[in-house]
Amino acid sequence: MSATEHAKIGSFRSVGQLRDRLVDLGIELPCDSEVLPAPDSPMAQPINIFGRQARNRFAIHPMEGWDADASGSPTKRVFRRWMRFGQSGAALIWGGEAAAVRPDGRANPNQLVLSEANETEIKSLRTALVDAHDAEFGSSGGLVVGLQLTHSGRYSRPQGAPAPAALYRHPLLDDRVGITSDAAIMSDDDVRLLIRDYIRAARAAQRCGFDFVDIKHCHGYLGHEFLSAYTRPGDYGGSLQNRTRFLREVVTGIRADAPGLGIGVRLSAFDLVPYVPENEQSAPGKLGEGVPQNYCDAMPYRFAFGCDQEMPVQMDLSETVELLRTMLQIGVEAVNLTAGSPYYNPHIQRPALYPPSDGYSPPEDPLVGVARQMHAVRFLKQYVPEMPMVGTAYSYLQQFVGHVAQAAVREGWVDIVGLGRMALSYPTLPTDILAGRALHVKRVCRTFSDCTTAPRNGLPSGCYPLDEEYKSSSEAKLLAAAKRATKAGGAL
Repeated sequence: MSATEHAKIGSFRSVGQLRDRLVDLGIELPCDSEVLPAPDSPMAQPINIFGRQARNRFAIHPMEGWDADASGSPTKRVFRRWMRFGQSGAALIWGGEAAAVRPDGRANPNQLVLSEANETEIKSLRTALVDAHDAEFGSSGGLVVGLQLTHSGRYSRPQGAPAPAALYRHPLLDDRVGITSDAAIMSDDDVRLLIRDYIRAARAAQRCGFDFVDIKHCHGYLGHEFLSAYTRPGDYGGSLQNRTRFLREVVTGIRADAPGLGIGVRLSAFDLVPYVPENEQSAPGKLGEGVPQNYCDAMPYRFAFGCDQEMPVQMDLSETVELLRTMLQIGVEAVNLTAGSPYYNPHIQRPALYPPSDGYSPPEDPLVGVARQMHAVRFLKQYVPEMPMVGTAYSYLQQFVGHVAQAAVREGWVDIVGLGRMALSYPTLPTDILAGRALHVKRVCRTFSDCTTAPRNGLPSGCYPLDEEYKSSSEAKLLAAAKRATKAGGAL
């Protein structure tokens, strides 16, 4: 089935139609006929996490807006987004958004940075979220709020132009970010200095009042790249013991210097080979379907963490199980599981019917991508049941999020259901589900991917189709012009 024939979930009029589609695709997913309101819903059950009790099973994923100021401090747009997260009704705010632990680790010139200079502003950001939650629900009891700490690694662009800091040479990814020599490779001493920055940032986050920090290990950024540093020599590459040394040293340092602060990890549980659009299918205004980049010429190079090294279009979760068990031993208290990277295999990372401007048309029905991630979490939960796990890829289920989420939690596939893009278009969806209210279908995210296409064109990320703040903004006109220019150039 071609990309143009993939069924649109928004056109389904009943949960029965979704189930029929799952049968057609040969997919097994839990899916309830009715969405139960609180207190009967599995989504309304409390859960202990980070030494606290979250009062329900909804989480908001870290959602960056590319809209901090040049110093890395929050602007009005950042405050608005975080306040909407607080009003969402989700009990777990997983990280808010990625905050670089030092300026050169930003993925864009407008990413948050946690430093001594703006610690007061970051504290105010958390306070605004909690106050918005209190105003909406009368109390912040049962609300757990964290901050995601990151360094963007090979995807660093602190001044806008690529300024990669990688851990190893990659035969398929180096060209994408302009790596042409070993000068871009961090030394072991560089890594040790960065570990100090993570520990310093964690102490600052604790002073700001955050309940936990997320040591980001996903989506191709530096933490994630450590896990695939198979070919790197020295202390931080080669064996799994060495590839997890960075995480172990960061966690140990935080435990020593910020006692009582919770520690979580957002983890790409698996990754696959990079994809590119099929050239023969590409035409003006249309991106070709995604196909695996030619990896045969790069063999026997080892490709990615959680990937079958002989067949890198398939996942292999054996090392992921080992990693999660190691996390338990060193004191990581919960994981937020995702997959892949938005830079080189977005259909794996973020199932969507409509691709971002630098992507490709989906090579599979996006429901296949949803199922892939949900089954991976289910598998890992069976092998490491002690670890609380947040699941990802639910936004693509659109108006049927509640039907699948409550069934997945009840059947033990996952502990907590996270929402990302949906929180931009429809932040109060968790509240409406738990209250038993009909959903506002015009607010439901339809995965148009403008929240990705905008930052790819140097604009703030937001829901341009559905959020009036962005829909009526000057940036919306610039985004429309950029999309027209891209179409005229032969892609979406």
